[in-house]
Amino acid sequence: MNREIIRNDALGEQYSVIHHPSGLDLLIWKMEGFSTTEALFATKYGSINTRFRTDKTGDFIDVPEGIAHYLEHKLFENEDTDVFDLYAKTGASANAFTSFDETAYTFSTSDNWEQSLEILLDFVQKPYFTKESVDKEQGIIAQEIKMYDDSPERQCFLNLIRAMYVDHPVRIDIAGTVESISRITPELLYDCYNTFYNLNNMVLSIAGNVDEDRVIEICDRLLKPSKNINLETAFPQEPEGVGRKKITAKFPVGVPLFSIGFKSKPCSGVEYEKRGIAASLLMQLLIGSTSPLHKELFDEGLINSQFGFEEFSGTGSFFSCIISGESHDPEEVRSRLMKEIRRVKKEGLDRERFEMLKRSKYGGIIRSLNNVENCADSMVESYFNGTSVFDSAEQLAAITPEDCMKALDELFNEDNSAISIVETI
Repeated sequence: MNREIIRNDALGEQYSVIHHPSGLDLLIWKMEGFSTTEALFATKYGSINTRFRTDKTGDFIDVPEGIAHYLEHKLFENEDTDVFDLYAKTGASANAFTSFDETAYTFSTSDNWEQSLEILLDFVQKPYFTKESVDKEQGIIAQEIKMYDDSPERQCFLNLIRAMYVDHPVRIDIAGTVESISRITPELLYDCYNTFYNLNNMVLSIAGNVDEDRVIEICDRLLKPSKNINLETAFPQEPEGVGRKKITAKFPVGVPLFSIGFKSKPCSGVEYEKRGIAASLLMQLLIGSTSPLHKELFDEGLINSQFGFEEFSGTGSFFSCIISGESHDPEEVRSRLMKEIRRVKKEGLDRERFEMLKRSKYGGIIRSLNNVENCADSMVESYFNGTSVFDSAEQLAAITPEDCMKALDELFNEDNSAISIVETI
């Protein structure tokens, strides 16, 4: 069993990466003095992974959209018990989520972390699907999909992604479509489970006041060794430009909604960390709450408290910056934003604000290391990216205004932008 210590002397923090003989890597962050423990058992498998091959399949095969999310739902149903009932006896709070590129099963507890970890490792490794239970779940998830379809905020976001991306499966809702999930069978669920829930494609992350040797002992006892099946995923060749510059929909909303997106090339590793930091700083500088443009738009009533922005990305697969909110004139907001981007490209960044925001962001990273849930989440995210939790702090410390100016053209290219608007009926 090989153990690595990932350490950052400047932050005074460290965690362990243990390469378990089963094929699973264990990420353990012992945080003395904390009363809670957070764990994630995660697989690098999300809604975008609908095309793959292994040693067994030979050629690439395609599976229905939404199957990763469907599988997450079904895994909580064991043959003889309900997993949530087991967690209730330990006092742990359990959950799961499926994103575009990841599925994770989690628990948070202030006591009995060992028993909760045993439950987590046990049920995720014991799939149980029958035709009757799969057919029943189709109706449940179909209702969930229809609920998403009725959400103006959700549709505004999804329409933007569909406008920006031409062929990439990120265009498809995580839950799939009513038609696609109707083609899911127990056999397909087992095929995807055996492919993506192979321990060589997964990671266990646990943070809190835990005993590392005890975590390893539980894993030694419960993990079922997996053979590396040489999993390979594939995506269509995505053009650099956006598919559509503008997309609209109508909903019974009081104020129109908008989402403005800037599509850029995907990246991974340290470059992914660098670009994420540059994107966050640039959005704050351009239109963040302390920016002159934000104040102007807010004072003129063009945006309100619902305004926000985010980096929307998946390691090595997709990357974009999205700015969203409510406005009686979304096109004017977009026009003013583009004007500000052009000005900054010509005149440069406000260096004083850059340094202020950089210090604030660095302080935020330090504070996040005092949060058990964030530490467990960050270990998974960085692991799947091939970096460490501390790389973002190191890249942030090193970034300069010149670095951000270089990133500005790539991250905020007007030719690669699109807008989604939800108009009032």
